[in-house]
Amino acid sequence: MAPAGRIDPITASHVVAVPYPGRGHVNPMMNLCKLLTNSQPHLLITFVVTEEWFGFIGSEEKPPSIRFATIPNVLPSELARAADMVSFVGATQTEMGEPFERLLDRLDAPVNFIIADTFLNWAVEVGNRRNIPVASLWPMPASVFSVFYHFDLLVRNGHHPFELYERGDERVDYIPGIASIRLADIPTIAHMKDQRLLQLACRIFPNVSKAQCLLFTSIFELEPHVIKALKQEFSFPIYTFGPAIPYFNLKQSISFSTNQNNHHYFDWLNSQPPSSVLYISLGSFLSVSNAQMDEIADGLRDSGVRFLWVARGEATRLQEKCGDVGRVVSWCEQLKVLCHPSVGGFWTHCGWNSTMEGIFAGVPIIAFPIMMDQATIRKHIVEDWKIGWDAKRDVRSGELLRSRQIAEIVKKFMDLESVERIEIARRAKELQEVTRRAISDGGSSKVNLSSFLSDISSVI
Repeated sequence: MAPAGRIDPITASHVVAVPYPGRGHVNPMMNLCKLLTNSQPHLLITFVVTEEWFGFIGSEEKPPSIRFATIPNVLPSELARAADMVSFVGATQTEMGEPFERLLDRLDAPVNFIIADTFLNWAVEVGNRRNIPVASLWPMPASVFSVFYHFDLLVRNGHHPFELYERGDERVDYIPGIASIRLADIPTIAHMKDQRLLQLACRIFPNVSKAQCLLFTSIFELEPHVIKALKQEFSFPIYTFGPAIPYFNLKQSISFSTNQNNHHYFDWLNSQPPSSVLYISLGSFLSVSNAQMDEIADGLRDSGVRFLWVARGEATRLQEKCGDVGRVVSWCEQLKVLCHPSVGGFWTHCGWNSTMEGIFAGVPIIAFPIMMDQATIRKHIVEDWKIGWDAKRDVRSGELLRSRQIAEIVKKFMDLESVERIEIARRAKELQEVTRRAISDGGSSKVNLSSFLSDISSVI
C-alpha cells in the first residue's frame, strides 16, 4: 500500500510527461501537470527531464502525485545550447528517444498516456509502437504553430526564407487562421540565411497528425480564428488550456509583506504609488548584449520612472549604473510582482509564458522581442490585442535601442494621464478578464482541461 498522501503506482492512472529541455518548455509542461493533478487526485505523473534539468528543478515544490525521472543530457551542458543552437535542437531530436524508451521499460507501472513537447517528434513514434496514446504539447501561440505547419505556403507564394526580413513590411493573408501578418513578424528562424534551424523546426510537424490530440498553452479567446482553422485540419481533438503559468499558486488575497518566504523587493514595491513601477525582464536564456543592457540602464535612469529590473548576473553593476530611482535584482517571483498594485507596466522580451503572465496580471506591455516566436508575439501584443507598444519599431536589425529612445518610450509609456496609455491599459484589463473567465468554472480552458482528463481516463 502507498504511504498516506502518496499515489499507488500500481492502481493509479499513469501519465508520462516529457518536455523539450528548455525553460520555456519545461515550465508550461510542469504547470499543465499540476493543473491535471489538481483536478484528478488519482493521477500519477512521471515527469521526465534531462539530468541537467533535474539539477535545476528537482528541489522545486510539486504535488506528491508528480515524480521526476531522468534521462542523460543531450549535450554536455546547457551552455552548449546557447553556443550552438542547431546542434542542441538536432540532439533533442536524435539523442533523447532511445533513453526515453529505456526509461519506460524501467518504470514501476504501465504507462497509460504520454504528453510530449511537439519539438520531441520521436515521442509520437514511441507511443504508436507501444500502443500508448500521445498528446502533443505546443508551448507557444497557436499562430506560430500554424505558420510552421503551413510553411510550404510561404515558399509556394514566392516568400523564400532568406528574403523574409528584407521584405519585412510585406503582408501575407494566406496562412490559415491568420488574417494578415507582416513577413517581419514570422518567427525569426525563418529569416536566417543559415536555414538549418528552420529545417529542424519544420521536421517536427509531419508526426503531429499521428498523435492522439494536440494541446496549446494559449487561450481560445486570444486566438479563436487560428484555433478554429486548425480544428478543421486535424481529425483529433485540439485543446487550449492556457495560461500555463502558476496562477494556481496565487492566493485569493495576495500578501506582499516581507517575511521568511518573501523578498526585500516587495518592501520597496509596497512603498511605491499605484501603477507607477515599470517591471523589466528580458528572459532567462536568449538575452541581450552588454551594450544594450548599458543603454537600457542609462535610459531608465534618465527617464526618472520607477522600475524593478531582473538582470540576473549583472544586477549589482546595473544597479550602480541606474542609480536609486529603481531596483535591479537577480531574480524575483515574476507573476506575483506583475500582480502587485504598484506595477503599471511590463517591459518584456515577449516570451510566451512571460506574455501570458502579463496578460493574467492585466498590465500594459513594452514589447522587446529577441528571436524565435517573440516577433510573432509582439505582433499580437501591439497589433491584434492592442495592449502594448513596440520598442523596436524604429530600430533596424543589428542596431541598438539607444538610451535617449528608451528614456522617451518609458516616460511616455508610464504617463498615467496619456490618452494612448489609458486606452492600452483598458484593453489590458479586458484581456485580464478574458483570461480569468477562461480558467473559471465553465470557461474555455477549464472545460478543455476536463475534456483532456476524460481522454486520459478513457484509455485506462
